[in-house]
Amino acid sequence: MRLRPLSEDVAKPVVRFLNRPLIEFSMATLAEQGIRDFIFGEKGFTNYTNIFDQYGEGVGFSAKYGIHPRVHIKHQTDLDDLGNADSYRLNIEYYDVKDPVIVVQSDNLFNIDLEDFVKKHEEKKALVTIALVKVDNPEAYGVVETDDNLRVKKFVEKPSIKENRSNLINAGIYLLSPEVRTIASSDRIRKMVEEKKRFDFGYDFIPFLVENDFPVYGYKLDVWYDVGTPENYLKAMVDVLHGKLDIRVTEERILPNKNVWVQGYSDESQIRRQQIIAKHKEGKISIEGAALIGRHTTIGDYTRISDSNIDNYSIIGQNVTIERSAIMDAVKIGDHAKISDSIVGRKTIIDSCLEKPTVIESTSVIGNAVRIKEGCKLTGTKVCPDLVIPPDSVYVDKFLQDYSDVVQLVS
Repeated sequence: MRLRPLSEDVAKPVVRFLNRPLIEFSMATLAEQGIRDFIFGEKGFTNYTNIFDQYGEGVGFSAKYGIHPRVHIKHQTDLDDLGNADSYRLNIEYYDVKDPVIVVQSDNLFNIDLEDFVKKHEEKKALVTIALVKVDNPEAYGVVETDDNLRVKKFVEKPSIKENRSNLINAGIYLLSPEVRTIASSDRIRKMVEEKKRFDFGYDFIPFLVENDFPVYGYKLDVWYDVGTPENYLKAMVDVLHGKLDIRVTEERILPNKNVWVQGYSDESQIRRQQIIAKHKEGKISIEGAALIGRHTTIGDYTRISDSNIDNYSIIGQNVTIERSAIMDAVKIGDHAKISDSIVGRKTIIDSCLEKPTVIESTSVIGNAVRIKEGCKLTGTKVCPDLVIPPDSVYVDKFLQDYSDVVQLVS
């Protein structure tokens, strides 16, 4: 729920990120290196329906990314799980998987050399190998202490500052040997799950394996992002736009030596693509830093875009400023609006005009299908889906969940 309100009405793995569902980045990274069988551990109606309807059995995904032979996607059976490790156990037993398994969190972006990952795992005769990353604030994650050979000596999920003695964290990517299946189904684990009513890799399973001296090793990653908060989402977006990860855009950049893309595949979207390129050449649109602009998008004159992403089918008015922000698909933004360091959800309408410009700033997050009337100023504010914000409203550091919040605060 850290990504609310973006995940209020849609499963987090399919929240839009750089013009596609977030999970596609990790899926493509794995599929392009030979992974062909995926099992989605979906819990609850929203997760299952969103992901199943998006990916089905994997045919469309394979065609989109040119994966041959195609990937095969399976989905969690209608069994309730008590955590991500329990989801692994249920699926591995149901589908009778006897091969090594790579477990990946849905809200992570990463680069990984799978061949080297597997090689190191086998050389060390590891039961489990955990991808590790150095961070400045390890207290927010699972902190890992290792010896010089990267064998894990201690694993603590979200320790206090006093407890922490390492800046290596668990990146949420695990390579599990086939023997892990037997351990996960053992009587000791079943008893632990019955007592805790939970079975999570970070809180339960990995600490159990380490404490019982099973061979658990680490593997360091150079590029990794947790996209589970709005702040992290925006940082990852800007970094990826500037080249930290493969953005997987097929169109040529419109500027030499600068990461600016305007997408367009069909004849109709190509017309709009050429219109944007022509306006930029004529100085009628300013694009600074890096940017990804989606298909069938129109941008009015004298609009400035900097280090931002505008998704498909969006309509941007004249004299609009968009800085370090994500505008999801089918959004409409009125003239003279100013959006900075914020995320605007799908099918949202932002009314704005010269006399009453609307301002959205400071990590504000606007949910899907919101209507923001002209003259509003939202600073550090979260707006849940389907709300209408009255004209001239001013909010600072608010979380607007329903109409009672809006009416109370405005009145």
